[in-house]
Amino acid sequence: MNSSDVKLIEHLLRRASFGSTRDEADRYVSMGYQAAVDFLIDSEDDSWVGEFMVRRFDHEASGMINYPGSARIWLYRMITTNSPLREKMTLFWHQLFATGDDKVINGRVLHEQIQMFRAHSMGKLDRLLLELAKDPAMIVWLDNQDNHKGAINENWGRELLELFSMGVGNYTEDDIKECARAFTGWTIGNTEYMMARSKKDSDWPYGRINYFFDYREDDHDGGVKEFLGHSGEFNGEEIINIICEQESTARFIARHFYNFFVSDEPPVPSWPYVPPKDPEAIQILVDAYFEGSYDIKHMLRVLFNSDFFKDEKIRYQKIKSPTELVAGTLRMTEEFDRPRYEMVMRNVQMGWMGQFLNNPFTVEGWHQGLEWIDSGTLVERLNFLSEQFGDIEKPGVSKMVDKLFEASVDYSASDLVEKCLNELGGLEVSTDTEEILVEFAGECLGQKEKFPQLIRLAAVCDEFQRT
Repeated sequence: MNSSDVKLIEHLLRRASFGSTRDEADRYVSMGYQAAVDFLIDSEDDSWVGEFMVRRFDHEASGMINYPGSARIWLYRMITTNSPLREKMTLFWHQLFATGDDKVINGRVLHEQIQMFRAHSMGKLDRLLLELAKDPAMIVWLDNQDNHKGAINENWGRELLELFSMGVGNYTEDDIKECARAFTGWTIGNTEYMMARSKKDSDWPYGRINYFFDYREDDHDGGVKEFLGHSGEFNGEEIINIICEQESTARFIARHFYNFFVSDEPPVPSWPYVPPKDPEAIQILVDAYFEGSYDIKHMLRVLFNSDFFKDEKIRYQKIKSPTELVAGTLRMTEEFDRPRYEMVMRNVQMGWMGQFLNNPFTVEGWHQGLEWIDSGTLVERLNFLSEQFGDIEKPGVSKMVDKLFEASVDYSASDLVEKCLNELGGLEVSTDTEEILVEFAGECLGQKEKFPQLIRLAAVCDEFQRT
């Protein structure tokens, strides 16, 4: 396999995973690009036992009295999973279907929502939206427990159309009202009892219990509805089926895929007025959406095998989100072989960078791209990377140092830098950055104790902040 093929697979791992160690990258390289794509898409992490490890070593997280506990469990899964794309897609849907603790106020409920996203993250969009409509966290977040026959609450119906499927400009206010009518009676069962139990936290150490979905037929408006040109006695399932048939839905989801995996688009509120960066790429994804009958795996397979994804011009053009940065780094440094108290700080550090998992700032989720970076968050990112990669006590860093030292006997400073960047997932840097690294590497030759400083210096460069 030539070097360009290797670089392409490394690019795939930065976008479809959380980056990779050199050993991980080599395993995917040995497969070849197509096989690597298929493995990422089709792999299931059935062997993951992290939930039991959390129960044993982090009782506070296991109890999920509040959302940081559920966030820590998820972060631990990201850094230990053998199915990184599924976790990446879970993050994608969490960002798109933003739900937060500020209103839900129950870590267990938020945890169960993430479990739902994981289970359906790469299935059919219609099934995912149906599960979302039944999800207690979303019901609370968008007030559908207050959506009653004869007294509708439009919040869920509006956001389903505006933020979760079709986008502004593709429906009317009447469509919102009819959508809300179809979802009357979709609520939470035995609410008063569940809230009382949750407040008492009486199930410790197992923690708070989850709400559950309840369909109340006597509270459902079964009358005729007029929705997006269709007429009938629609319930929520029929509404979702109609939504998924729309080209506007395919185009909206396709643009989100492009924005997440390929290249930053303008903020979502501007999409009705600003055309896509690459209309041809969006059309390819729209076609894949209908070819696969709304199948997310099919869309991903088309995306990762496309020329627009493989284009060298898009590499290192996306800023890593705090979650991508932290999870990817911890996978490399191998700080956690089991849950430990330090998970608390890693979750907090991620929040300081601007992303508290399970608690986005608004219903629109987090803004992306350069908006991740300001003077404060950049300092937090650099301090985190310096702390992680400069610590030889971390197993992953120790392995990197041993490899570098073993090879350094016959290496020039330039060779040492190349080896170091290779250990960081095949990182490519600018000429200016390379010159700085080579100069420092010259001082490190034969001095093993300085090698963590070289790794740290490489990790804090601009390119490591990008995918």
